[in-house]
Parts: sequence; C-alpha cells; structure tokens
Amino acid sequence: MHSPRSTIIEPFALEHATVATGDEDGRTLSDTTIVVDGTGKISKIGPSSSTLVPPGYHRLDATGKVVSPGMINGHIHTFSQGKPLDPKGSTPEGQRKMAKLLHNPVGKAFMYATSKSNIMTMLNSGVTTVRSVGDVGYELVKLSHQIQDNHIVGPRIIPSGPLLAIPDGHGAPLIALESSTPDEARATAETNIDHGARALKIAATGGVTDSQVPGEAGEPQMTTEQMRAICETAHANDIIVAAHAQSHEGVLRALKAGVDTIEHGCELDDELIALFLDNPNSLRGYSALEPTLSAGLPMKFLSQETLNLTDVQMQNAIPVVEGMLTGARQAHEAGILVGVGTDSAMPFVPQYATWREMQLLNRFAGFTPAEAFHAGTQVTAKIIGVDDVTGSLEVGKSADLLVLDENPVDNLRTLEQPLLVVAAGHPIWRPSVDRFKDMEAQLDEAYK
Repeated sequence: MHSPRSTIIEPFALEHATVATGDEDGRTLSDTTIVVDGTGKISKIGPSSSTLVPPGYHRLDATGKVVSPGMINGHIHTFSQGKPLDPKGSTPEGQRKMAKLLHNPVGKAFMYATSKSNIMTMLNSGVTTVRSVGDVGYELVKLSHQIQDNHIVGPRIIPSGPLLAIPDGHGAPLIALESSTPDEARATAETNIDHGARALKIAATGGVTDSQVPGEAGEPQMTTEQMRAICETAHANDIIVAAHAQSHEGVLRALKAGVDTIEHGCELDDELIALFLDNPNSLRGYSALEPTLSAGLPMKFLSQETLNLTDVQMQNAIPVVEGMLTGARQAHEAGILVGVGTDSAMPFVPQYATWREMQLLNRFAGFTPAEAFHAGTQVTAKIIGVDDVTGSLEVGKSADLLVLDENPVDNLRTLEQPLLVVAAGHPIWRPSVDRFKDMEAQLDEAYK
C-alpha cells in the first residue's frame, strides 16, 4: 500500500480530462482542466482551451482519462478488516472480554493503529470522506484531527466515537456507551461530544451480528424518550444523529425522536415515508436512509458456513435483510435521500469496497448507474453535512477527486481501482490495496 510521505500541497492541474460530475443525470464535461491550488482547493475548472494554469504548477495530462469526485462512505467502522465473524467473539461474554482488552492503554494503542491502517486502505481505494458510526473509543477523533491539521494525509473523517445503546444492547459493551434513562442517554451523548465526536449513532434496535436469541435483530431497544434526549443534545451542537434500526417499530421510534439518518432500515409504509420526507424533530427537517446493502446481501446470497454465522444469527438475518432491500427500493422510488454506507468491518464488508455499495444499489435497488454514483458522491455528502466542502468538483471546494480509466456511469467497477486519488489536494500516487481474493470471488459470483 502506498501513502504520501509529505503533507505539503504542491499546486497542480489536471488537463484535458473528461469529468464525471456525479450529477444524477450522469452529465460529463469533455476536455476539461481542473486547477488545484496550494490550499488543497479547486481554484479553476473549465475548458482546457481557455483555462490558464498558473506558472510553476505541475501539469498532468489526463487525456483519455476520467476525473470524478472522490467516493464518500457515510457508514464505516474501523475495528476490523471485514473478514467472517468469530461467533464466540460476538456473544456478550466474548464482547466483554474484548472490551476489557481494548479499553486499556495497550488496547487503545492497538485500536488506533488498526483504525489508521483501515482508514489508509479506504483512502487508497478512492474514498476521500467518511463518517464513522460506532468506534471502540475515540481513535477516529484523534485521526480526524491529525488529518485536518495536515500531520498525516487521509480521508476527511466525521467521527462518532462509541455508539449509544441500552445496557447489553446492540454493540455493548465493545463499541457502545450504555444508558437506561433519558438523562443517562443525554450524558452519553455529551461524553462523546466532549471527546470530539462530530456525529452520533444510536442503537435503536437489536442487530444481527451480535444477536443471541431469535427475533433480537430489529427488536426495539432504546425508548423514543432516550433517543429524543440524544437528538436534542446533538442538534444543539449542530451534530446529526444516525440510528441503527432494523424494524418498522424501531425506525418509527427513531424518526419520531428526530434522528437524521436511518442505518439499514426496513420495509416502508406511508407513515414512515412521510416522516423521512418531513421530520420536524430532525436537525434539517428531513431524514435520510443508508441501507448498507453491502452488509446485508452477503447474508442473503452466501451460505451460513461461508459467513460463519450461528443458527440464531442466520435466522435473524433473513427478515432483516429482506426489509433492508425492500426499504432501499421504496425509499428511492419515494424520493427519500439514499446514501452510500457500507458498514465496513462487518462480515464480508472489507474496507476497500465502497464502490460495491453503488453496484448493489444499481443491481438490486432500482438505481441507474448514474443515480448510484450520484448517491456515492453528492447525495452522501449532503446527508452527512459536508456538501459545502466536498462531493462535487466545483471552484472553492476541496480537491477530493479520482482519476479513472472509465466513466463510472458506464462501468461502476472502474471505481474499484482508481489510477490516482487526491484528498484535499494531496495526491496518492499509484494507490493500491490488498484485497481478499477468495472473498471478492465469492461476492462477484453472488452478485452477477
């Protein structure tokens, strides 16, 4: 894997490129020059015939290549690489043992190193902005500051810190702070914010990967009142709130509480659709969906033996995944904002495969390739609140971009191997990642 050694930005221009804008209609710009200044922002973009490159700028000939916005992943975890689960590790006893190991100084150092490695994998894969939604501690807060301060080069990180759950709820205690009342829930939100979190995540329902009894996945866990206290605290600090929710009742409670994004989702009805589109308790008046098909569909298409899931986990996965898939289609048809989030670190969701979520939206949720690419750039930027600085190639915005062999609208898979990644003006030359070849072959076969 290659990463830059210097955080100094040397101004440059990409000339004679075809630009894939990321617009919903798949619009492109031909023979275009993009000028990136010493602050890492786009200072000019226009026809190569009339766009002047200042003296001293490096000039890169992009003839025959496509330049696009960098990918944005709105739902990541960095505590593992995405290999199959160890069922023993997902039991309450297993999680407690792991939490004891990782919440001490040595464990925190290990988790920082693991997270940094996984973030760099994501960068080399073409992802230039991420939102984390459940961390072991505050390792991504630390990384986000180091990147923002130009100490290291990496994707823009909107860090959440640990997710917020009920006692022994989904994610607890390994990646969660626990609460039983609205006041306690408010205190956990304040703890994360005080530690530098710029996103919050609630476990509104149980989940599949740590479920121990049939029906646990999707079972409501946190009350509307607890979630409302978290949302009020977050919104007072201009922070949006995500909610893991995998059932109708769980999604309904979370939306009524004012969460800004639903993660995973369920089959929708008129009441839920109306609340997504007009949510008076949310920060911005609406809520969005990140269906995370990358995490769900392996459980639909791969065998239990391949996934290494228990009978209970597999039993719980079946209705949850169908609900996620149906909900993604319905949300798209209803005009709800649907973003790209992979749930990286989950089984069969490696850190380098953000492109695949777009493929799955196209293949299974009714998105055209242009709409899927739009979701993975401009839409997700809007959903996680960074569309003023990234997500599209415009003068004044951060130079977060990719150089590709093809137009993603013609072939989404071209996003799998960018020729060049630029994050906030920092070029990553010859980006490369180590892929799990057996896993990729299984997923390719499943989704063909």
